[in-house]
Amino acid sequence: MPATQPDLDRRQWDVAVEPRTLFPVRFLYGTTIFLSAFLLFQVQPIIGKMILPWFGGGSSVWNACMVFFQVTLLLGYLYAHWLHENLEPRRQALVHVALLAVSLFLLPIAANPSWKGSSLTHPELSVVGLLTVTVGLPYMMLSTTGPLVQAWFARTVRSGTPYRLYALSNLASMSALLSYPVLVEPWLPLRVQTKIWSLGYAAFAVSCGVAAWRAAGGAPAADRARDEAQGARPDWKTCLLWVALAACPSVLLLTITRHLTQDVAPIPLLWVLPLSIYLLSFILCFDAPRYYYRPAFLAALVAALLAAGKMLSGSSDVLTGVATLSGCLFVFCMVCHGELVRRKPHSRHLTLFYLMLSTGGALGGAFVGLLAPALFTGFFEFPLGLTLAAALGAVVVWRESRTWMKAAAVVAVCAYAGWMTYEAWDTVTGYRRVMRNFYSQLRVEEWDDDTVGSKRALFHGRISHGTQALKAPWRTQPAAYYCADSGVGRAIRALDGGARKIGVVGLGTGTLAVYGRAGDQIRIYEINPQVEQIARSEFFYLPESKARVDVVLGDGRLMLEKEAPQNFDVLAIDAFSGDSIPTHLLTVEAIQRYLMHLKPDGILALHVTNTYLDLQPVVAGAAASLGRAALLYEYHPPEEDALCHSTEWALVMSREKAAALPALLAGGQRMVVRPGFRRWTDDYTNMLGILK
Repeated sequence: MPATQPDLDRRQWDVAVEPRTLFPVRFLYGTTIFLSAFLLFQVQPIIGKMILPWFGGGSSVWNACMVFFQVTLLLGYLYAHWLHENLEPRRQALVHVALLAVSLFLLPIAANPSWKGSSLTHPELSVVGLLTVTVGLPYMMLSTTGPLVQAWFARTVRSGTPYRLYALSNLASMSALLSYPVLVEPWLPLRVQTKIWSLGYAAFAVSCGVAAWRAAGGAPAADRARDEAQGARPDWKTCLLWVALAACPSVLLLTITRHLTQDVAPIPLLWVLPLSIYLLSFILCFDAPRYYYRPAFLAALVAALLAAGKMLSGSSDVLTGVATLSGCLFVFCMVCHGELVRRKPHSRHLTLFYLMLSTGGALGGAFVGLLAPALFTGFFEFPLGLTLAAALGAVVVWRESRTWMKAAAVVAVCAYAGWMTYEAWDTVTGYRRVMRNFYSQLRVEEWDDDTVGSKRALFHGRISHGTQALKAPWRTQPAAYYCADSGVGRAIRALDGGARKIGVVGLGTGTLAVYGRAGDQIRIYEINPQVEQIARSEFFYLPESKARVDVVLGDGRLMLEKEAPQNFDVLAIDAFSGDSIPTHLLTVEAIQRYLMHLKPDGILALHVTNTYLDLQPVVAGAAASLGRAALLYEYHPPEEDALCHSTEWALVMSREKAAALPALLAGGQRMVVRPGFRRWTDDYTNMLGILK
């Protein structure tokens, strides 16, 4: 009778440590694993938050960061596999301790400001380059810990399974992920976060170094030959299936996160939920495989595929959309990770196993974060990921299925692929124009309105970034959030006669250019080159403005930092990412920079309309700290108004001007600092504190 896996594991550990030293060794390995995984997932939001303002502040920056983290994880697993396969234990320890020592010289982690806005055409490459030189080696050393320590555990500990350490590492990852927005970000400035993280990394390096030397005294070389005989090397088909089972949840994690934060509810913190579900599935499957009850989850897979497919074609309320997609993602991850655990190899080959897992994760992340924005005009990666999940569901049960079941599975997968193709195509048809790049997907929609005739609007996800009526007399009237009675409209109209100079951060359709008169100058800052293309070709605010309009490509704040004072009469900050102004545009330092570009009696207009975030205390706190007054102007148009939207604008100005406002600006609500609210700076922001 062939030996079972537990029998093989017991034989492998016959030469392991003595029972009296078992607890200290397990504690050492467990501590090293937990600390490495915790630091791995703490550095991601820390460094992401640090560089987010330098590349536009949108969710695409986070996706580029995720690609870097996944690729670096792959390199770490590749290094761990090479070390385990090619060097004896003592040489493994020497090499690893040496690299740990070198990585300490890169502390404390700090991004070089020279990377700010370094590329408009391929910012994702700049993000990856910046992260490589800033945290590349420390991150890689952290990522090697999981497979290496499990390999050391298998060689030196007599009882237990090393795969449970993978569940421990994912528990640490989830702890880091959930603790950051609740316990770290609201209380600690960014510079303090980096220092504490660097101290934690130094502690990890010491712990890992001790573990490496402890493992160097494990099983002698003769045991490796016995391991080879006990655990046959997995063939290429098995490795390919491992890669596919790891790539599928990686693709769905990123695409469902994007779908939730852009098309269901553009809440900036909503990315935490999908990633927590992803990690939870790892914990459940690797800690106790019994949690993956195959018949139930395979049946749930069919239901999840149908439910997720319907989400592509139909809209839903926020709660239903979040609950449905979260439940579907949990099923997808449990099936893929559960099937991975069912196929895990003998512990002799666990580094190869984890290398294939990281390869799949990196391929999935690179596909969503790098390739898809360059290849597709729509978010086709979501239906492609769902189709892959359906195909893998058929593959994993193929051998146990009867002939008729195989035929039915092939038909079902092909039918599902056809449905997904139809849904993907439907997302980009019916629009005048659809474009996509690193920053976003843009859609121009045209329809007939009973009151004003034909209208066009620019959309990013569900959020309108500007509207225009195409027929006279409405064609030359400001629309959407920029109507004459909105805060920004009143600020511009209140300016005295003569040539005026107006600045705008965020182009959209270029609506504010309609306020331009002969002799006026309007200077607009826009980070996305495709937005300018659309504004000039699909809308008429820019081409038909009577003012001289200049569009400056680049992040508005960074461009203003490089320029001499512009002496604007009004400077409007309207750079939206989904449904929120990027946070780096609302810090005290940012607003101070804006004020430097205003005339002494100039007005800073901040668009604070938002469904999920209360931006008023952020603006009020910054204005008060800079000795300025802030007034809130809410506008709710009549129901029969076909052009204007309800909107909120905060106008920041000198206290002297606020005390002698012209009639057009009467009625603004003075904004006061919320008691206990901590002002936002480049070093500190707290999204939880402003959720509605």
